[in-house]
Amino acid sequence: MVLFAAVGLLILFLDQLTKALALEHLTPGEPVNVIGSFLKFNLIRNSGAAFSLGAGYTPYISAIQIIVALGVVYLSRKLGSVGWAVAFGLLFGGAVGNILDRIFREPSPFHGHVVDFLQTPHWAIFNVADMAVTSAAVLLVLQTLRGIRLDGTKEIKK
Repeated sequence: MVLFAAVGLLILFLDQLTKALALEHLTPGEPVNVIGSFLKFNLIRNSGAAFSLGAGYTPYISAIQIIVALGVVYLSRKLGSVGWAVAFGLLFGGAVGNILDRIFREPSPFHGHVVDFLQTPHWAIFNVADMAVTSAAVLLVLQTLRGIRLDGTKEIKK
């Protein structure tokens, strides 16, 4: 439970810090090359979900993210595995990072746009919260494929 909370709070802090820095130092429509054309800082405000899909459904996306965050907290009481704790922490921190944007950013509560600013070639512009949620998904699949249960026990193959 401690590892889950530490990872979740670290991701939430890094997400909010980097978004604040992006808003302070970047101008929409003026990308900045960081590592050649491989990584750019490119500030946008995303009203939708991943890849800007679902624009106009922000309240529903917010509700789903809140349910996911609450579900992760509920299930975290059963964690007995480092892998699951890290995955749940990444998922929680990332979900809450984007929930805060949707609730507190313009244009209005529960219609707020998520701050995205990291861009790589042939991919959507994203943020630290998005990276955490994606990493969590990979870890969740790996833990499942390895047969590791939430409580840390290993499934016995028949």
